[in-house]
Amino acid sequence: MNPNRRRLLMGAAATGLLAFPMINIGRYAVAGASERTYSARAIALVERSLVVDMLFVPRIDFSPAGHSRPLSAQEIADFRASGINVMHNAVGVGSRSSALEFLAAQQGLAGRHPDLFELVDTAEDLDRANDGRRIAMIMGLQNASPFESIEDVATFHSLGLRCAQLTYNNQNRIGSGSTDRADGGVSSYGAEIVAAMNAAGMLVDVSHCGDRTTLDAIELSRQPIAITHSNCRALAEHPRNKSDEAIRALAAKDGVMGITGVRMFVRTEEPTDIGHMADHIEHVARLVGIEHVGIGSDADLNGYDDMPPDQYEQLKGAYTSAYAFREKIDTDGFDHPRKVYDLTEELIRRGHSDADIALILGGNFRRLLGAVWGARQPAEAPA
Repeated sequence: MNPNRRRLLMGAAATGLLAFPMINIGRYAVAGASERTYSARAIALVERSLVVDMLFVPRIDFSPAGHSRPLSAQEIADFRASGINVMHNAVGVGSRSSALEFLAAQQGLAGRHPDLFELVDTAEDLDRANDGRRIAMIMGLQNASPFESIEDVATFHSLGLRCAQLTYNNQNRIGSGSTDRADGGVSSYGAEIVAAMNAAGMLVDVSHCGDRTTLDAIELSRQPIAITHSNCRALAEHPRNKSDEAIRALAAKDGVMGITGVRMFVRTEEPTDIGHMADHIEHVARLVGIEHVGIGSDADLNGYDDMPPDQYEQLKGAYTSAYAFREKIDTDGFDHPRKVYDLTEELIRRGHSDADIALILGGNFRRLLGAVWGARQPAEAPA
């Protein structure tokens, strides 16, 4: 990366941060979260940065009322104390109708809490979220199967969709998933979908895609793409994690990879804690540069391990044995509403600068989203 551009990125992401003392004296509670304390430096970093979680759902609840039940006073307080400014809200869907239902349900949830959420339309909406009053919600899908025609890309964009994963874990018309036995790469139809997403200004995500499909998508896309929530296979051998080859290809297109706290993706043995999650962040940074890594927690505020037992077993039963679930799904230390502060403390402990931490927390994904959404091609006027 051009050194001047790097300095510009770092300065923009860390405005107001570099003047903060590089020492930590005392521990302080986050407003509304007195049970945990953090250093003054960590609190300042989170509060002054644009914090983007590129896979974060408001609530993990499979019950029929999961999306329609209003947030409790405690849930709202936890959101406000989380430090998160921007959330990419996406789940795995199969059909066009299920995708439409998801978008309607989640936009309805946001609409019932207008003082807490703001639906995202443009990159400028992300910048407004940094005032701390509302969380910007990016609507996404973790499967592009609902694009039953090329025209559906523009249709879904008009309904608020701003990011779509090409495949979930299994083969679809577009490409292969990470747990498929064989990976044939992006299909001819898939190449048209990628082109249509580029034209619409919709972010392409390959988190659950197989290796060949991931590399094909990066090559085919005219715009940078994202791995919103995966980890590094060099550190944890898992089919949902990405190879160094894929990470290098992503970075060469100026893409960004979000590191997740899902336990099996962080480490294949115990213990598995937030320090091991930070290892993945540092692996990406060493491999391709700090400008290409961020956060995609792949959970809600509290994670998975406190789900109702029946739903917890239902979740585990929905995936193949390749997922290798263990007793717990969440990473220790990254399993509560203030987890961003804990990750920030870990990065401080490891000697990362304020500017670099600000890029990890959200500056990198803000750059990516601005570039992709800003490249939208205007629709042709009717003849």
